[in-house]
Amino acid sequence: MTDALHDRPDQPALTRRQWLTAAGHTVLGAAVLGVAASPVLAAQPQAARTMTVYKSPTCGCCKAWMEHVQRAGITCVARDLPDLTETKAAFGIPRALESCHTAQIGRYLVEGHVPADLILRLLREQPDARGLAVPGMPIGSPGMEGGTPEKYDVLLFDRTGRTRVYASR
Repeated sequence: MTDALHDRPDQPALTRRQWLTAAGHTVLGAAVLGVAASPVLAAQPQAARTMTVYKSPTCGCCKAWMEHVQRAGITCVARDLPDLTETKAAFGIPRALESCHTAQIGRYLVEGHVPADLILRLLREQPDARGLAVPGMPIGSPGMEGGTPEKYDVLLFDRTGRTRVYASR
């Protein structure tokens, strides 16, 4: 038995040391670059996976939604505010789309109880839009579990406030 590893006879064989060195560099490089195990997250720079969430300090459903988003691999940074009116206005959230919390991730806004998989889809697809919104607080949306789930739409909105259905749940 030799100390060389090879799959193809027409290629020079790698020694175990060469193979282990190459594998170690691959793993180390992935760790240094912050590559995640998920292919969706691996395609996203670390900064794009950090979301700032503007919310009331006492809102339990906002905290539950943040936990849902974090389980999907998005880091949440909470900014507790006593009143979100000025923040929503400054971000240009249309009143008809408002919910209990507003978040910013990369160049996008996320208003309300938007499912994490749709936030990841938004980041992956990069549509020309301002963000996603789930108006109100529908029962059964992430963070609003319990009771009889309601059907709801996740809306993609632009800077003028125009919307289209991005997904239905």
